[in-house]
Amino acid sequence: MIKKILHILFLPCSEATLLMEKRNAHSISSKENRKLSLHLMICKWCKMYNKKLALLDSVFKKTFSQKNAEIDEVEIQDFKNKMIEKLDF
Repeated sequence: MIKKILHILFLPCSEATLLMEKRNAHSISSKENRKLSLHLMICKWCKMYNKKLALLDSVFKKTFSQKNAEIDEVEIQDFKNKMIEKLDF
């Protein structure tokens, strides 16, 4: 019961996941980092999400560091065409 109240008052899961994503993309302030750390101590769901996010991030970094970072126009157009085909019913 107390965990639920603290959970809602200090940092709801929706904000915690947003901070996790923001932290992976850029950086977060020390205040946001403290709030997120406290939230992760009491929320097992966000703790699991954070682990999965870290795993995905490392896989993507490894994949894209091995490939050429540039994407040519042909690849972009192929992707757009595939998406249009999938969206057409």
